[in-house]
Amino acid sequence: MLSSQVKGLLSSVSEHGAQHLNEIESDLKQTDALLSEAIEKLCRSFLAIQQAVSDHQATVEQLIGGMPVEKAAELQSRQSEIVQHVNAAVTGLQFQDMTSQLFARTVRRVAGLREALEQIGTGSSDLQDNGEPGDIVATLESMNKVLNEQSAKLEGVLWKAVCQTHMESGDVELF
Repeated sequence: MLSSQVKGLLSSVSEHGAQHLNEIESDLKQTDALLSEAIEKLCRSFLAIQQAVSDHQATVEQLIGGMPVEKAAELQSRQSEIVQHVNAAVTGLQFQDMTSQLFARTVRRVAGLREALEQIGTGSSDLQDNGEPGDIVATLESMNKVLNEQSAKLEGVLWKAVCQTHMESGDVELF
């Protein structure tokens, strides 16, 4: 009686956990794709702005000849400031590399957890409906050992690749 309840519980945990992890993995992949697409569009837009400013500056430089020196210097200063801001924006968009690495790492962790839950489901099938308490304990200990090994294996594969927590500071360790 006890073994059938434990078996049912473990099977249910495995099934429901795997189902939720599949949804999490799908959401992470979709978020990563949307974020990547948005960043690429923003980057192209900022680069187009920078090109337009450069083209505008060329026109302004042709007109500067008849301007007072102060006005010409002011125009050149503003153009430099705009270029500097656009460059800073493009640099800021480089967080895509870091977020993509974090998304990939999280998806691998979800997959590893799903495998662990599948092992719980597989291990629960080893429980006999009328098993002795000692047999149930031995099966549960075996399942726990397999889960611990799976967790250690997963942790070894998923070392933290992105150490940076803010855009302004930190190191990025690429794969």
